[in-house]
Amino acid sequence: MRWSDVEVTVPRPHLRLAGVRMAGFSQHAPGFWDVAMIAHPSVSLLVDLSDGAGAVYETAGAVQRGSVAAGLLPGPVRATGWARVECLQIRLSPVAAAALLGPAADLTGQVVPLGEVWRRAEGRLRAAGSWDERFTVATGLLSERWRTDPEVAHVWARTVASRGRPRVDDLAGEVGWSRKRLWSRFRAQLGITPKHAARLVRFDHAAHLLAVGRPPAEVAAASGYADQSHLHRETREFTTLTPAAVAAAPWLAIDRTAWPGGPPR
Repeated sequence: MRWSDVEVTVPRPHLRLAGVRMAGFSQHAPGFWDVAMIAHPSVSLLVDLSDGAGAVYETAGAVQRGSVAAGLLPGPVRATGWARVECLQIRLSPVAAAALLGPAADLTGQVVPLGEVWRRAEGRLRAAGSWDERFTVATGLLSERWRTDPEVAHVWARTVASRGRPRVDDLAGEVGWSRKRLWSRFRAQLGITPKHAARLVRFDHAAHLLAVGRPPAEVAAASGYADQSHLHRETREFTTLTPAAVAAAPWLAIDRTAWPGGPPR
């Protein structure tokens, strides 16, 4: 599959929710597709609306078919299929995911089938006459207000806004918590520690710089890594790939169209 054969549609502004990003992907002609997904700092719902057998998601030791939820840090994930692709992808900030799906810790490191609510919604999404209608249906399912600690939400938003740069002690001080309390509450609700969240956000920024052709040494300096070797180690840990391979990953090629502005906060 070539990304030039894929049409990307995003919601109109009035359908956008805090902590939520949505995009619709439509392949113009049926054919085989094989995409390596790159780690990013959000929880993804992938609602498969394709014809035929649908998508297959392969990750370490597990295979899932159809519509799935991918938590933070599921490891290398490869999506394959043979059909005309129609997929609604919803990216949730970990704060939104914790409130809408339950503690994000329950999804961390996993790719699992979507829950019953979304399986029932698939019929409505398939029957919709346009992506605008599909986004309206999805927004209706997501629009109830969620509850998480405002302190946790603040720390996540600061981590994204600063591209993973702030010190955990400084963030704890901003919300009036001890480092230990922030560490405990953040991990319980979002599934990863504040330090690991900062690493993931920083890597996401670096990956997108690599994807637009910036050299690894320059990316390392711009993203806050100690040196190019540090960037190489982090890239290997998050993706098993080299920085050069991440730069060529097709999954990143459409991010500026589908996910402008970076990760959801």
